[in-house]
Amino acid sequence: MSLSRRPLSLVLAGSLLAVSGVSQAAEPEQVRFSVPAWPGVTVKTALASTLLETLGYAPQSAELGSTITYEALAQNELDAFLAAWLPGQQSMYEAALERESIVDLGNNVDGARLGFAVPTYVYEAGLTSAEQLDDPEYADQLDSAIYSIEAGSGMSEILNGAVDNDTYGLGDWHLSETSTPGMLSAVKSAIDREEWILFAAWTPHWMNIEYDVQYLDDPENMWGPDEGASDVKTLVTPAFAESNPNASRLLDQLSFSADDQSEMILGFSYQEREPDAVALEWLREHPARVKAFLDGVTTRDGEPAWPAVQQALEIPDA
Repeated sequence: MSLSRRPLSLVLAGSLLAVSGVSQAAEPEQVRFSVPAWPGVTVKTALASTLLETLGYAPQSAELGSTITYEALAQNELDAFLAAWLPGQQSMYEAALERESIVDLGNNVDGARLGFAVPTYVYEAGLTSAEQLDDPEYADQLDSAIYSIEAGSGMSEILNGAVDNDTYGLGDWHLSETSTPGMLSAVKSAIDREEWILFAAWTPHWMNIEYDVQYLDDPENMWGPDEGASDVKTLVTPAFAESNPNASRLLDQLSFSADDQSEMILGFSYQEREPDAVALEWLREHPARVKAFLDGVTTRDGEPAWPAVQQALEIPDA
């Protein structure tokens, strides 16, 4: 199964038709996903699409940013979104809730978070909390530098706000903002040399598997409530939830740990494997989880989903 991607031009064309009053209702068997260019949601959507196609649906996907995704959901040009990362998308999410253009099916990743991270040898040397960054001893060993991703990103805004507000004494620290690959290259180089480094990290991501790192405590909740804890929600449109209760039940029951998704990201983004192959491998290695995803779900023909999926995808007994 290959995950078909609709170009943005088709979505925008749909917007124009919707404005002109032409109905854009999807055929009942279609499930139209938005898939931002993030590795975790790419594999997760491939996994959901594999299951849905096996059950008789026709999944499609479009690579769209978050802002356009919420607008497309509001216009019923999309059906589902597995990457509503909160609090990062809080304002868009709350606006969509207020205008009743989405149905929130809940969190699909347990353990997601943002925060400062250091190599484990730095953590074991005593630096375990962000409030210690104001200590000259630790600041000197870190050259008062914070490595981060692209300027203008949500993480960049948090870090620049912390410097501006002198949170944790960071007012005189330097931000090295490059890109995700650039930041992770600096982390790898430092770890290879057993040098000290402080960087902006998140999970799920393959960095949490490939590198031996620890997250610092965040007692002032600089990274957000509960020390940077995040939700990654599954959203569908009200029209889709009403017309496709069976598919909605499956999407509602899809749930992963941060470690699960980090493994998927490792396979796709770090090992450069196809997302469908990574998804199928995960399904075959976690039969009990797949059976739970399919509890109460049927094929389009009304047959129990688990036996059909197990046979078609060659999944071992749960």
